[in-house]
Amino acid sequence: MENKMDRIPLEFTRYGTSEMLERAVGFHAELERRRSVREFSPEPVPFAVIAEVVRAASTAPSGAHKQPWTFCAVGDPKLKRRIREAAEKEERINYASRMSDEWLRDLAVFRTDPHKPFLEDAPWLVVVFKRAYELEPDGHKHQNYYVTESVGIATGMLLAAAHHAGLATLTHTPSPMNFLSTLLDRPANERPFLLIPMGFPAKECRVPALSRKPLDEVLVHFK
Repeated sequence: MENKMDRIPLEFTRYGTSEMLERAVGFHAELERRRSVREFSPEPVPFAVIAEVVRAASTAPSGAHKQPWTFCAVGDPKLKRRIREAAEKEERINYASRMSDEWLRDLAVFRTDPHKPFLEDAPWLVVVFKRAYELEPDGHKHQNYYVTESVGIATGMLLAAAHHAGLATLTHTPSPMNFLSTLLDRPANERPFLLIPMGFPAKECRVPALSRKPLDEVLVHFK
């Protein structure tokens, strides 16, 4: 039997052309100030703020509306230390043997190394997991669709929501990340996707002087 979802009226606000452009320009200006931060203050951030940022991320579209994501917010200092130790172990191997010479040259400008103090300094680590499938109570595996794409969109919205709330973030990928599944005791259907320190930047924080690609390099306009 066909399973039909109830349909409700769309809540949508339509703006005039000038206001649309003004809002688009303003939103770009806000996101233009977003930067990846590797120097965090230990100043606490209320969990309620993190919860609302995750709530915003969870409004992301997903394949067949399966919402194939789990966000783990880690604030416990002992657990953060264990995550840092495991991440740095993998990073030492990465820098010593896994990364190509080209990759290392590309990273040199950012002055990164296997030392990751931000994993303890930031008040929160938000670990994003993608749910490969759903496990029913009877043991049946229920398929999820476009999992990587869906979780990628949700993560982008998470970063934007955190920035909008006044928080700094970093997208960290200490590959391989299987240790996160073990340390956070996640079920077999979840795979680690991204590790995101979240909090306030340190007072002495400095970031690379980057330039972004101009619009004509990222936008193709078919008139």
